[in-house]
Amino acid sequence: MSLIRKFEEQVLELGREGHVAGSVHLCLGQEAIPVGAMSVLQPGDKVLSTYRGHGWALACGADPFALMAEIGQREGGVNGGRAGSPMLSAPEVGFLGENSIIGAGLPIADGVAMADRLQGGSGVVLVSFGDGAMNQGSTTEAMVFAAAKNLPVIFVCENNGWSEMTPISATTRGEHLARRGQGLGIESRVYDGNDPAAVAEAVAEAAALCRSGQGPVLLEFKTVRLSGHYNKDIQHYRPADDIEAAQLADPLLRLRELKDLSEEEMARIDVEVANEIREIAERVRQAPAPSPTGVLEHLYAPDLPIPAPREAVVKDIPYFRAVNEALKDALRRRGEVMVYGEDVGFAGGIFGVTRGLQKDFGADRVFDTPIAEAAILGSAVGAAIAGMKPVVEIMWADFVFVALDQIINQASNVRYINESRLSAPLVIRMQQGVTPGSCAQHSQSIEAILSHIPGVKVGMPSTPHDAYAMTLAAIEDPDPVIMIEHRSMYQDSGPVSLAGPSEIAAGAVERRSGNDVAIITWGAMAAAATAAADALEMEGVHAGVLDLRWLRPLDDEAIERIVKRCGGRVVIAHEAFVTGGFGGEVSARISERLFETLRAPIIRVGTPDVRMPSSPSLQEAVLPGVADIIAAVNRVRS
Repeated sequence: MSLIRKFEEQVLELGREGHVAGSVHLCLGQEAIPVGAMSVLQPGDKVLSTYRGHGWALACGADPFALMAEIGQREGGVNGGRAGSPMLSAPEVGFLGENSIIGAGLPIADGVAMADRLQGGSGVVLVSFGDGAMNQGSTTEAMVFAAAKNLPVIFVCENNGWSEMTPISATTRGEHLARRGQGLGIESRVYDGNDPAAVAEAVAEAAALCRSGQGPVLLEFKTVRLSGHYNKDIQHYRPADDIEAAQLADPLLRLRELKDLSEEEMARIDVEVANEIREIAERVRQAPAPSPTGVLEHLYAPDLPIPAPREAVVKDIPYFRAVNEALKDALRRRGEVMVYGEDVGFAGGIFGVTRGLQKDFGADRVFDTPIAEAAILGSAVGAAIAGMKPVVEIMWADFVFVALDQIINQASNVRYINESRLSAPLVIRMQQGVTPGSCAQHSQSIEAILSHIPGVKVGMPSTPHDAYAMTLAAIEDPDPVIMIEHRSMYQDSGPVSLAGPSEIAAGAVERRSGNDVAIITWGAMAAAATAAADALEMEGVHAGVLDLRWLRPLDDEAIERIVKRCGGRVVIAHEAFVTGGFGGEVSARISERLFETLRAPIIRVGTPDVRMPSSPSLQEAVLPGVADIIAAVNRVRS
């Protein structure tokens, strides 16, 4: 405990000296919780923490110099300066990392625990968070998910009475936050978090329950905060009597009483620890900044080799069945593959895409979840980190926004922040787009939003064969992949070569050859673009159709080839809104790289800025189609 205290005080001093850029959130006053907890957890157990987690990293056994160097954004830091104070990790000692998004680590902990159970382990996962996180939706979702799956997760609420700069009592009813867990059917208890012995006893009991299959457990530890919310917080909002009460409850004073330590013994310990920390701090001061040479590395793993061709049965099957066949193939070949989501298991999904998979592979690997998108995606991140290959479904693309954090702030960061020591190779399936009767909350095309995120890949199959081959490519890929299907195509049939993995998660395909004008498209609009090219052919216009298929990574070489071959005349067609649509990105790249090739302005075809109506006749008035593409081609050729 003294080591954590002196470490945090030294970090505060380094910040004052200008050796730490940005904010630092110290755990001063909360040292008893990580120390007590880690004294009873076993090797193989895993820990995730809030951004106030330096003490957890130290208690797990992380190298103090590497931690302090990371906080100071120095070379030699545990994350090479990529994480800083609020996201640092030390997976080699079981510390899977801090999380600077409040409440976001809890669903990830669910996934780590779920993976351990599926792999036959007996470990537990402890995840810490502050009192303010109890008001986050992801927190409740994670507890609901863990309870539904009886996961071995110890949820540790470090209640220091302050949700950043606001007292928890000002925003939340009730004396004990743990009572919320009771309402979810979770064993929930309240303890003195300033007593390391009480913490150890509580965590030992919780771990025993989890190992016996009776998890999860929620532990609320009442503790204190001896400093501000962050290193430059002057606490102008905090009453003096509250600060004084926290100082009187200092857990180091409690430790002295518990161990019956004399003043001399405490002084000796303090001197030894202070000298050690002082030497570490001096090394950090002298350490160089990280070299910028590798700043772009570790965003993705290197490309996989293209699979060797294999003999295959070719069947004429619908799009939805092609996805099902891909999932079936992956489940059969790879024991770490798991498929889950809302209504995905027993019912087989609302569109039948996963029908029969639970029967064939069991409810441990193909299962239904609570209606809790943050828990679905977060648990997939955690399971992927822990060695599984989760394929999860978000029933409608429009629903992903309630859980977008788990893609933008979590999955996308794992490999990069950890310099490839950890990765999160999950697959997220969703379907999007307009069909007759769909309302504005069930019809959006969101590929541009998702493709904006470095660290993930985005694919959009437009044929039954691509639905099969690209889904398998996504599952084989070592990074997070989002597969966006279009439900209007689910019943479209075509030949599918059931050859297993046959390609990697990259590469456009030219659907039609032509030299007069390039039509660049993807997703549901690929069929309309091909139909437009067929109609134009009857008029003597030879249009080439390039189906991008993968928006991230984008096949710039294929784009360049077709633009040059078609004499710099380009039409870009997608169902999404024109404003902010991915067509703007494609157009910008062509303009930047091939400006001298262009012979006419690039024309984009898409949906105008409007909320999508439910009436089929109104939808028809705004959706782009074959006629719009033909009109755009005629404009670009005029």
